[in-house]
Amino acid sequence: MSDILRRSLAPICLPVSRRHFIQTALAASAGYLLAGGGAAAQGSHARSGHWAFIADTHVPQDPKNEYRGFFPYDNFKQVAAAVQAVNPEGAVIVGDVARLEGLVGDYANVRDLSESLRTGVPLHFCLGNHDDRKNFLDAFANLPGDRQPVEGKYVNIVETNGVRFLFLDSLLYVNRAAGLLGRNQRTWIEEYLAQSDNTPLVLFFHHTLGDGDGDLLDVERLFRVITPERKVKAVVYGHSHEYRYDTQDGIHLINLPASGYNFNDGEPIGWVEANVAAEGIDLTLRAIGGNRANDGKTTSLEWRT
Repeated sequence: MSDILRRSLAPICLPVSRRHFIQTALAASAGYLLAGGGAAAQGSHARSGHWAFIADTHVPQDPKNEYRGFFPYDNFKQVAAAVQAVNPEGAVIVGDVARLEGLVGDYANVRDLSESLRTGVPLHFCLGNHDDRKNFLDAFANLPGDRQPVEGKYVNIVETNGVRFLFLDSLLYVNRAAGLLGRNQRTWIEEYLAQSDNTPLVLFFHHTLGDGDGDLLDVERLFRVITPERKVKAVVYGHSHEYRYDTQDGIHLINLPASGYNFNDGEPIGWVEANVAAEGIDLTLRAIGGNRANDGKTTSLEWRT
């Protein structure tokens, strides 16, 4: 999964095979890598909508649970306080909210740790492979946003500063790596894109865009739908516990860092502060652990036209 994201190959036109898609998806990424160009001390969309993007919190039932020396419970407590301090207009956790199996106790701790944050900041969610849809929905009633009637999936729409966010659901099996949007959700996406106006759209879901057994299994079919729709500007996801920027046919692919823990010492742990506008987005890394070399670094991305 992580090896796929390190490739740099040539662009293609969809439709293609899933393997061919991901092998060619990173052609335009060099200018946006954290160690390279595209970063700026000040973003170019400072007057835009202000958001917090979070992924892979993995909050456990047991606050003392640890992985690789990291304590996801404490990390989310720290992230929630940091997000509250900057007072964004909204925040989203892009899946793997719970530790491993989506336990009732996991979500109880997420609810408790985010309570003060949620009183002032609407908190949105996507579901990942370590979440349990029923337990999640039982824990979080009356969530903000415009929930959509997609059978078997949790799908939500939010408008922000001239940009529309689609929060999608790639949960397939609990505590197994693979993800799937599925036919119902893809059909809904296609129909929604056909009837909606030209407001710029950003899609959020949990799973990575590789061709491995633990990635999004219908990534090719998704991009057949969204690539021709110029209103789709970016896809934001987690799952890899890596922080990356790539592009496919002008669509920005934004892989968020994990909040709970990283898989290798070269990756940060934390969240991303975002200023989003009709013309593009500024993303600032807020690292609380792991590799903090790029903490505070802002990258500006312009939307395709």
